[in-house]
Amino acid sequence: MLKIERVYNNNVVQASDENGKELIVMGRGLGFQKRSGEFLNPDQIEKTFVLQNDLQMTDIREIFGTLPQEELGLVNLLIHKAEEALETTFELSLYVALADHLHFALERTKQGMALENPLAWEIRKFYPKEYQLGLEALALVQEKLGQTLDKAEASSLALHFVNAQKNGALGKESYTIGRIVTQILDIVRLHFGYEMDENDTSYHRFVIHVQYFAQRVVNGLVQGTNDAFLFEQVQQNYPQAFACTKKIKTYIREAYNFEMSKDEQVYLTIHIQRLKGY
Repeated sequence: MLKIERVYNNNVVQASDENGKELIVMGRGLGFQKRSGEFLNPDQIEKTFVLQNDLQMTDIREIFGTLPQEELGLVNLLIHKAEEALETTFELSLYVALADHLHFALERTKQGMALENPLAWEIRKFYPKEYQLGLEALALVQEKLGQTLDKAEASSLALHFVNAQKNGALGKESYTIGRIVTQILDIVRLHFGYEMDENDTSYHRFVIHVQYFAQRVVNGLVQGTNDAFLFEQVQQNYPQAFACTKKIKTYIREAYNFEMSKDEQVYLTIHIQRLKGY
């Protein structure tokens, strides 16, 4: 029997088994009117995930413990549809990443800030099933939450399904991608003169963004709308983070003959600004 450690919502519960192993358990109505210390009904359990480390625990607490229940319910529905359409099973990390992305997409839309996905064309062309799931996600956001997201978000949502699949990498140049990621992290460390907290959620998100960027560098994908207004805004509002981005831009141009678009500089600056420590 699994004992409840914490109830996140009606469908998501943190539990422990007889050996004390920490688990995230999902199922319709699993946590309804349940409390810590009670035991779960095994017939209600649909999915069980073993928590791998403290960072994953932190992500789970931040996402499932703070985001609105209607958003989390929608994420569960989207992943269920994706698993059926793609005939696969996703890991817990996708729930965290998709919930985080969806929440900030909704917040950006409320603020009138739309961000173009530089990989949009490639996703539509090479991953039509995932892109269709992204379009369906936009329709469900409208239906369930009453909010209209920009169509460009379909590609961004689809990218989560692409990368969450075991063989979903956008390229095979893993060594070069890893090297770019490592060097960018080194530039940030040297620029600010401190060691970043690798257990911090903002650091985790920053690394994911840099991995996507490295894939674009390797594949020579320079895309985006080059929004001059957003570019000027981040340059003025986040001068330290923008100065760091300029160093990364110079390094990428000299080492890989790749010119970062203004949009990419905007994204990178925002992520650097969110890092703690300066």
